[in-house]
Amino acid sequence: MTADTPDTPILSVRALTKTYGARIGCEDISLDVWPGEVLAIVGESGSGKTTLLNCISARLPRSSGEVLYRMRDGETRDLDDLSEAERRFLARTDWGFVHQNPADGLRMRVSAGANVGERLMAVGERHYGQIRETATDWLGRVEIASDRIDDQPVAFSGGMRQRLQIARNLVTRPRLVFMDEPTGGLDVSVQARLLDLLRQLVADLGLAVVIVTHDLAVARLLSQRMIVMKDGHVIESGLTDRVLDDPQHAYTQLLVASIPES
Repeated sequence: MTADTPDTPILSVRALTKTYGARIGCEDISLDVWPGEVLAIVGESGSGKTTLLNCISARLPRSSGEVLYRMRDGETRDLDDLSEAERRFLARTDWGFVHQNPADGLRMRVSAGANVGERLMAVGERHYGQIRETATDWLGRVEIASDRIDDQPVAFSGGMRQRLQIARNLVTRPRLVFMDEPTGGLDVSVQARLLDLLRQLVADLGLAVVIVTHDLAVARLLSQRMIVMKDGHVIESGLTDRVLDDPQHAYTQLLVASIPES
């Protein structure tokens, strides 16, 4: 039983700063992520959005500030106060992380079924038949044929690998999923199919998601709220439709104006 309530954030970031020597990765960032909400972090290359994502997902140490996560028992803890074992357990159970390059999020030389099954074993599943049955079900949910369950990801296309990575992350029904440019590098038709799939799965599972993207069309399709970053700072934030339909900052206006007409 989780302690998720819609009036309490699942993740709170306060005055987060990450520096690399004299260079600022991101500075003085504060945000909340609510249960069941998709928050998009957008900006051009070098804006600091991936640095921010890596800091709030505990993949990169922050220089200062707080990242507070509400655990399943309702207790809110700073990620820096968790032991390495506790952080690893969160990453295998409560959290998912979808990489832009699916090879970074998959074991490429084990079968598709084993990639999904590993995550189930991390939450205590031990019955081989049940693990295989669940893996087969999830491959179907991400539109991978069941007869590919014993194939390795090296034999899959880029779009199939990305869908497999999504299945591997979502099979344990995490409470919070981080996504780093999940449609980057895919053909436009493959992107559209993947986005439809992601939108449906996020809605079905009621996930909280933080997604980094440079593609404003992706942000509009998937997110309810967004923050716009430039040079390591948040320059605009709000409801996605409001930010994209009525951008206030000159930089956001430039980003919106650069979207090709459909």
